[in-house]
This record gives sequence, C-alpha cells and structure tokens, in this order.
Amino acid sequence: MSEGVQTSPAFSQRVFSGIQPSGGLTLGNYLGALKRFADSQNSGVQSIFCMVDLHAITVWQDPDKLRRATRELCAGFIASGIDPEKSILFNQSQVPEHAQMAWIFNCVARMGWMKRMTQFKDKAGKNAENASLGLFAYPALMAADILTYHTTHVPVGEDQKQHLELARDIATKFNHDYGVEFFPLTEPVIEGAATRVMSLRDGSKKMSKSDPSDMSRINMTDDADTIAGKIRKARTDPEPLPSDVKGLEDRPEARNLVNIYAALNDQSVEAVLRDVGGKQFSEFKPMLSELAVEKLAPISGEMARLMEQPDEIDAILRRGSEQARAIATPIVEKTYDIVGMVR
Repeated sequence: MSEGVQTSPAFSQRVFSGIQPSGGLTLGNYLGALKRFADSQNSGVQSIFCMVDLHAITVWQDPDKLRRATRELCAGFIASGIDPEKSILFNQSQVPEHAQMAWIFNCVARMGWMKRMTQFKDKAGKNAENASLGLFAYPALMAADILTYHTTHVPVGEDQKQHLELARDIATKFNHDYGVEFFPLTEPVIEGAATRVMSLRDGSKKMSKSDPSDMSRINMTDDADTIAGKIRKARTDPEPLPSDVKGLEDRPEARNLVNIYAALNDQSVEAVLRDVGGKQFSEFKPMLSELAVEKLAPISGEMARLMEQPDEIDAILRRGSEQARAIATPIVEKTYDIVGMVR
C-alpha cells in the first residue's frame, strides 16, 4: 500500500482549476477565472492550475495551433498574476496520472450520468453519433483532474457546476463501492461580480471567442486603443444607470457593463451603483474604458513578451508538471491498490 496519502475525511484544503487551450483568451476568462485564481493563490491554500489540452483534443485541433494556444494560455495565467513560485502551473498531458485516473472513473461513472451532461448535448448537437468518444466521456476526465489531487475546492462558473456534481457523484460511488473514505467531496467556489461575462453586443449571450463579431468581446491580447474602442461601442440602452441593483433587472447590457466595472475594480455591484447611479452611459463608458485599459493593457503586454520566450514558458510547464506529479502519483497508486490492481 502507498504511504503518505490522506484516507480520512479530514482533507487539507487544495484548489484546482483548468482551462482549455483552445485559443483566444477573453475578458470573460480573465474575470471569471484568471483574476480569481491569482487572488486565491495568496489565501494560503495550495493552488494547482492546469492547461487541459487532453480536453481540447476531444474535438480535432490543428497541432501547431494547439501548441501555440497552450503556450499563450500559460502566458495568460502568468500575466494575470499566477506566480509559478506560489502556485503549481502545468500542462495536463505532461502528467499521465490524469489519464490513468480517468480510466478508473470511466469504470465508476454510469452511462446514465454521462448522458445527462448538457454540455455534450450542446457541443455534439444533432451529430452526436459522429462525436468522439472522448467528447462524451470527458466529464470523467474532468473528475480525474480534480480528484487526482484530492482537491477540496474548485472555482467554477455556473455552466460547469454540473461537471463538479458529477465529480462528487463519482467520489461518493467510489468511496461506497470500496468501503473507504478516500476521495473528498469537492466544493464549488462561485463568487465575484462577473463570474459570467456577457457579450458587449448582446447582454443576453455569454462573451465568447467563437462569436463572429470581434466587437462582442475584449481579447486579452487587445491593446489599449482596441479595448477603449470596444467599450465605447458596446451596446447600451437610453436610460441612466440606476442607484440600486433592482434597477438593473431587464437591462442586460447595463448589468453587464456594471458587473465588469465592479469586477475590475474589486467592488460590489451595490458599491458601484452608489457611485454612478444617475449617470448616463456617455459618462460611465469613459470611466469603464479608463479602468479596463489600466487593468488589462499591462496583461496583454506581458503576454506578448512571454510569447516571444517560448523556452521560458516550456520550462515553467515542465517544472509545474514535476510538482503536480509529486502529488498525483501516490494518490493514483493508492487508488490502484484500493481497486485491487497488482503492480
């Protein structure tokens, strides 16, 4: 049996999260994930952040573009404040324990659970029969990403809560089937004013890199002039800003811009509205533009610098993968022992 692995319910706190390197980081990725990750690493809780390239290949990827996107995502993590000296930052495919644990969880998860995953239905659409097996089964890999580190907390957006619930179901079934208290029931962490950033052109739709209009989003590679221009042209309504949150109901574009301002300025929405209530958008947009440029332009500049140093990025990822494996390997070995595999 492997030693040094926690098998009681008294798990030490550990945060894990991953982002697909599918290219095109947006303001939504920054406010909904990267900024929150940078804040959490200073909380004293061990933080593990991952570029989940195994998830990316559930749909076909151009190999050269995938390599570039992986490095660009790593640059985005670092430029957003993730310190490789404080957090573990690595590339999923460099840690084979993820795939090893995923197979165990493929055998624990039930077909009915997987068929209920709404993201598979959304991504596969009417061509489900032609979708890859990986696209269908990747929630089990996501559970492996989390549980391979005995993760206790995962920062998630609302659209990922179902996958975390599946990870909890898998952990519960594994523990019950083998009569152990080995895997923790990971808790979601959903907080902040802009955990779900919406399109600048349609406040009812999530900001997305796949939107055909580049004006719908702020890319993390945009320069100061581009950021300011997109905010200036963002869709709004003719009414002045309200003084309380209730006044944002049925005003999706107004709510989105106020949420973005609050998140960038580390304020609550209520506090922002106390300051800007009654202002027209002709007054508020310049305020938001100045704040966004102040916060985001240095990030895009640092990302550009790092992308000119791919060897530096690769070295950070290799070091991070070694740190990740030091945690993951004994947990996977203990899992194999529990299941009864002879090694």
